Amino acid sequence: MARHPGVQAGSAVLGLLVLMALFAPHLNTIDPAAIDPDHVGTAIGQRAVFTDLSGNSVERLFYFGTDGMGRDVYSRVLYGARVSLVVGTCVAVTGVLLGGLLGLFAGYVRRLDGVLMRIMDGLMAVPSILLAIALVSLWEVSLATLVIAIALPDLPRVARVVRATVLSVRTAAFVEAARMMSVPAWKIMLRHILPAAVAPLAIQGTFIFGSAILVEAVLSFLGVGFSSDVPTWGNVMADGRVNFNLAPHLVLIPGCFLALTIVAVNMLGDGLRDVLDPKYAPRDTSR
Repeated sequence: MARHPGVQAGSAVLGLLVLMALFAPHLNTIDPAAIDPDHVGTAIGQRAVFTDLSGNSVERLFYFGTDGMGRDVYSRVLYGARVSLVVGTCVAVTGVLLGGLLGLFAGYVRRLDGVLMRIMDGLMAVPSILLAIALVSLWEVSLATLVIAIALPDLPRVARVVRATVLSVRTAAFVEAARMMSVPAWKIMLRHILPAAVAPLAIQGTFIFGSAILVEAVLSFLGVGFSSDVPTWGNVMADGRVNFNLAPHLVLIPGCFLALTIVAVNMLGDGLRDVLDPKYAPRDTSR
């Protein structure tokens, strides 16, 4: 796995983004929500003098300029990585755990298969972004609300992948031997069947991670996600679209960070699929 180029490239980019998010306060940033009317629309790379919280005059280099409210775009982008990575991680973990359990029960307990799969079909019939917008509109916007709203549409995909794996393993000789020895059903599912689904779950988790970051940015861009004072990539782009003709970098810079993250996650997921799933492994055609 460590020698796969896709895993190497994806892990390297994601590692840099994680370090950027963790050490954002130490990377020459300021309060991302601080409004400075004296420096509205500062250009990229322009130096300006502003007054800090202590009343001292400080000269600062605005790497990415400022938005229409005088907020430092560089600080908002770096702190926005925290929100995106946290949301992506929480959604991926929630989707993998709940979807994996649903697929495990649906594949092993045949009486639950029809009921659970019909519920999954109903969720798949609704576009994921519309379902997320509807759920966010019903509840107060918070991290837990967004995680549930984004993770719920991904459950059918995970459940179906795990169910297919369980159906192919439940008739194996070692599973039948465990039944003959009167091993409890929950032990058979956890000890004998679940390990076969770990690889598909890991692959699905990476794709859910990238999809969650994108959906959160879309919700924030549409104004139904986190409030505008919370620095997220979607909010930065939403604030910058008003002045897009004069300052397109206010949308392009956070958009580039978002695209880079999605590409890195997809490369990591494709690499994991090639390594963990023999069906997708590259074949040697030189023989």
